[in-house]
Amino acid sequence: MKVENTQVQMRKGILEFCILEIIARGEVYASDMLEELTAARMLVVEGTLYPLLTRLKNAGLLDYTWKESMSGPPRKYYTLTEVGQDFLHQLRLTWEEVQESVRIIRQHPGSAPAL
Repeated sequence: MKVENTQVQMRKGILEFCILEIIARGEVYASDMLEELTAARMLVVEGTLYPLLTRLKNAGLLDYTWKESMSGPPRKYYTLTEVGQDFLHQLRLTWEEVQESVRIIRQHPGSAPAL
């Protein structure tokens, strides 16, 4: 078993969360998302990002507007819908729970507190 496979799966599992976090800051262009995700070492390619954005849009979590570009054709800028904001809030709570669970497991191997 290769560690790289598990690492890729871990990144895929939180990619949607990271994308929603980026969009939550304000309207954003897909290329800017790719740059930020790449800078954060999330290793995302366009072929992964665009289908995910479409799925999130179809689920009612995102909206977009077309804006003219000084350097080419109009661009799609994404924003979160109200449903998307609520969804992200729930993901943030889940992320905090997961972080705490991992912290407990890593700090107290074999003696996790009873819930």
